[in-house]
Parts: sequence; C-alpha cells; structure tokens
Amino acid sequence: MRKLVSALAVLCGAWIAMPALADIGDDLNQIRRKGCSNRPGVSQPLRASKGLDAVAREWSKGGRLRDALGRSDYRATNSASMQISGSSDRKVIVDTLKANYCDTLTDATFKDIGVYQKADAVWIVVATPFVTPAVKDASQVSKKVLALVNAARGKARKCGAKEYPAAPPLTLSAMLSRAALIHSQDMANKDFFEHQGSDGSTVGIRTARVGYQWRTVGENIAIGAQTAETVVQGWINSPGHCVNIMTPGFTEMGIAFVVDRKSEAGIYWTQVFAAPR
Repeated sequence: MRKLVSALAVLCGAWIAMPALADIGDDLNQIRRKGCSNRPGVSQPLRASKGLDAVAREWSKGGRLRDALGRSDYRATNSASMQISGSSDRKVIVDTLKANYCDTLTDATFKDIGVYQKADAVWIVVATPFVTPAVKDASQVSKKVLALVNAARGKARKCGAKEYPAAPPLTLSAMLSRAALIHSQDMANKDFFEHQGSDGSTVGIRTARVGYQWRTVGENIAIGAQTAETVVQGWINSPGHCVNIMTPGFTEMGIAFVVDRKSEAGIYWTQVFAAPR
C-alpha cells in the first residue's frame, strides 16, 4: 500500500535565478541530518532518484501524485509530496520546507527524493522504494524461508485458538518449489491472488503435475512481502497459514516468488508443503 501525503505552500517574492535541483536536494539533506522543529535528525540522506525526478515532473502537469507514480517506472511503498510556488529564491524555498514539512523530511522510512522545477514553482517527491529479492538470489531466499519456517516449527505455538506442539523440521524439495513457482508465475502473469489457478487447478493438481506423488499437501500464498522475514512472519500471524507451517504431517517444503513490478502486488509468493507417499 502506498501512503500519499500531499502538501502545497504558496510564496510571494521577487523572481531570482533558479537554484540547481541538486542544491535543493543537498539543502534538504542538511535539514534531514540536523533535525528541525524538535524532531531528531536522520543519519541516512535521501538519495537522488532519476525515477522520482520523472515522477515529480509528471505530477507537475496536474492531478494526483498516486497517478503520476502509476504512470512511471518507479514503484513506491510509501511516498509524500511537497510543492512550493511563488518564489525561486533557494533560501526562501528551503526555509519554507523546513518550517512546514519537517515531519516529512525527517521521516527515516523515506529513502529517495525527486525534484522538478519550472519557473517559480518546485515539485518534490520523497518515497520508500519497493525493493524485492532478485531472481539470482532465489536459492538464498529459499534457504532463508526454510530456516525461518523450521525455527517456527521448533517451538510450540498457537495458530488462532488452537495449540500446536513443536514439529519436526522440513526439508526443501525441488519438485515442490517447481509447483510453487508455477503458481506464482500464474498469479503474477494474470494479476490475481488465490489458491485456485487460472486453469482451475488446485495445489494438489499442480503438485502432481510436476511429478510429486503426495500423501498430504498444503499451500500458503502471499503478495507484496519484500523479504523472506516479512513473508514468513505474515504467514505465522495468520491462523490458517500458521496451521500449515505447524502441521507435523508435512515433511517437505517448496518456496518460490515472482516479481512483476507493473502488477498490483509487485511480488507473488507460493509455499507448498507435502509428504510423499
């Protein structure tokens, strides 16, 4: 979900030569580092982003920031905007931002900044980028998910109202991961989120199709989670998904994710549990 905060300040002043956009970004990072309005500073500076520069330019044409982001290649999980008009004086612009938008400038969740300036108006966008694992990291992500799931299974816990004892660890199965990948690809390609595949298949059918002869089978799915830790914690927090994680009858697990930055969710996860015949 994107959080959008839009702000506008109108200034009256004489025209002065426009400051360089990089200078405005540098000034804002100085405010961010030092803090303002009794808010502490943030050590991590905002990174200049060409993608957000394009968003700011698109937003300057009118309409909502959300729409400008949607028309760009930059995907944000959190964003805010500031518009200053009526002056090109760098000090006036920076002082106004410091006085009115300190909360935004010192928000540590924002990582990137984009700026667009035209005549005596400047549009500024800050955002938290949507960052997902790379395909080349899939093997490490799978091992991490397995480790987190086995750590969860290693302790007794409640899944909703039901108590579950500790369960034996799972092992990774390449065949189950293949079944998981097929469903993640299907969800990403057709932009949907449910256990039934676009062809009507169930997890049992998909698992059988890859040649895995199962005695018992189950599936967890998730969207939007950007890390192995986030997706596993989400499943643990959900009673139905937690039950799959804690079921002692499962002995193997497969995991896969597919990234489609243009889709609604951005990333699609599938986790398949099974025990062979």
